[in-house]
Amino acid sequence: MTGNHDGRMRLTVLGGSLGSGKTTWLRHQLHAGHFRDAYVIVNEAAATPVDDALLTRSANLAVLAGGCACCEGKADLIALLRKICDARSRTESRGDRLERIVLETSGLADPGPIVEAIRTDPVLVHHIVVTEIVVAVDALHALMQLRSEPLGRRQIEIADRMVITKVDEAEGATLSRLVATLKSVNPGAMISGTIKGSGVDLPSSDDAEPEILPDLSGETDRPPIFPTRLLIDDTIDWSAFTVWLSALLHARGDDVVRVKGVVRTSAGRLLLQSVRKIVQSPEILPDQNNDAGREDDTIIVIGRGYRADDLRRSLRYFAGVGRA
Repeated sequence: MTGNHDGRMRLTVLGGSLGSGKTTWLRHQLHAGHFRDAYVIVNEAAATPVDDALLTRSANLAVLAGGCACCEGKADLIALLRKICDARSRTESRGDRLERIVLETSGLADPGPIVEAIRTDPVLVHHIVVTEIVVAVDALHALMQLRSEPLGRRQIEIADRMVITKVDEAEGATLSRLVATLKSVNPGAMISGTIKGSGVDLPSSDDAEPEILPDLSGETDRPPIFPTRLLIDDTIDWSAFTVWLSALLHARGDDVVRVKGVVRTSAGRLLLQSVRKIVQSPEILPDQNNDAGREDDTIIVIGRGYRADDLRRSLRYFAGVGRA
């Protein structure tokens, strides 16, 4: 966005659709030291956060949960950023001053209003400059999202840099078509590829035809996407839950956009994730000393076209809880 920040803190906004791989990419960047000493802010639409458990490489980490930073959570974001600016202003040594902030937005967030809020805030405009909007692009689902999701289209249009994730899981022709389409939607953005956060080369798109995308300006009749919190307590067996989830995704995979949560099992703390109908292999997470207040055994299901109570009732019925 801008190179000269006049002594102001640089802010990187990391956006992308639900399940596009934002946290995996950021996790790798932190591990590689690319955001060394940055203050990381994780925004999650659900009231129970999950992604912060994965970002243990950041010494400065704050979580904004329970609302997207572009709308319901905007006031909380502005308040946090002002607090960070105030603390920086009181730091006497220039060498100890914070210079970079990274904001990982919710997959339901539009980066545009976030940037506008910072630019127009009478305090933040003097302390923070948005230097880059990075958008994670799911190699498997991005073309479908560009055809059908206005939000996904807006995220792509505003990006300074697009990082195509899960490159190894997409066919070459599909990947080339995606790259060509991204270039046609946002010709000024840089495009790179990753596998589990590590950079990889992308196939040439010179001979690929971009997708002809429909006009989505009138798309207002689809039901909203919302999060549902599921508690996996002692009454629900882990194996029964996994079978229930597989059945749910098979039947409603187009409505259930994202599943993420941490569950304690005999094997340890397992991170469970799915994107639409694709379930990722569970990952064992280390026990953290600062996790005493964390709500493990909680799964967040994000989707549309169903009622939260029906989802909870279905799980408990399937697990044999309260069955007649």
